[in-house]
Amino acid sequence: MILIDAYANAFMRDPTAAPLKWAVNDKTKHYPGVGERKWEVDSLCYPIRLAYGYWQQTGDTGPFDAQWKEAAWTIVRTFRTQQRKQGRGPYSFQRESVTPTDTLALDGFGNPAIPVGMIFSMFRPSDDACTYPLFVPANLFAVVSLRQLAALANQVLKDANLAEEAHALATEVQMALNQYGRTKHVKYGEIWAYEVDGYGNSLMMDDANAPGLLSLPYLGCCGIDDPLYHRTRQLVLGDANPYFFRGTAAEGVGGPHAGLNMIWPMSIIMRALSSTDDAEIRQCLRWLRNTTAGTGFMHESFQKDDPKVFTRAWFAWANTLFGELTVRLASERPRVFGGDSGYWS
Repeated sequence: MILIDAYANAFMRDPTAAPLKWAVNDKTKHYPGVGERKWEVDSLCYPIRLAYGYWQQTGDTGPFDAQWKEAAWTIVRTFRTQQRKQGRGPYSFQRESVTPTDTLALDGFGNPAIPVGMIFSMFRPSDDACTYPLFVPANLFAVVSLRQLAALANQVLKDANLAEEAHALATEVQMALNQYGRTKHVKYGEIWAYEVDGYGNSLMMDDANAPGLLSLPYLGCCGIDDPLYHRTRQLVLGDANPYFFRGTAAEGVGGPHAGLNMIWPMSIIMRALSSTDDAEIRQCLRWLRNTTAGTGFMHESFQKDDPKVFTRAWFAWANTLFGELTVRLASERPRVFGGDSGYWS
């Protein structure tokens, strides 16, 4: 799929198929087999995360053939291109839509930003357009992924050039993040920004999707006890985040994609995964259990006061994350499931 189109965010089961009906008229390049072409940095991080995790758990090197190596080089080259040091690059995207976050400004190249070494991301993992194209959580995720790719290149692919390129790019992006990816909040002090533009502008918020600021420890970008992350987490899970919603059914993070007052179960799952507090984890489990509208499944989002109002009856991403949370807690922290029955009232 990466070799079909490195800028795509969705593919068709049939690699010769036409785009999805809502994407067929998008003003961008079109390739057979591509479902939608919204460029997100994380689209090229998750394949590395999966491959590295598989290799670490199994030791199996069978999947890492010539095609995989070609895709790996494509990832590094695409990231380099989207640093935009040599101009805007080949990718642009526009769509006729009443939803502003469904298209990109300025001829489809997005809002301006200085090429400071970070990777430009036109869309967030929610498929909403970035306000500022230097999307901090995705760049932090890219650093982790590139370092994992360097290890694969050295130890499995035996490609020293690829390892050197991946390592050098990770180092450059990390340095740019340290200089430009942080901002100061009046209450919490220095925190990670959500998006920046290199001119000094920053967006202080979080979105429920991963990569996001709340999910940084889950993605391996930092430790749960990291002070910078802790301060950022305080902003994310409070009224300073414009997309944090507190209702009678639950509290959690949403985002522009589903609208105001719509909490994403994914954010509650990430809150539990990034917590060392048993009471907080139990509360997250209660919210998750009580907001399925009787379906037993995690939805994309639900209304903060009425879980019967929800989007997407089946949302594989959130259901899978819930399964991961449950298995991890059963293994590492089984006490959160037992004890006083009042935990589950």
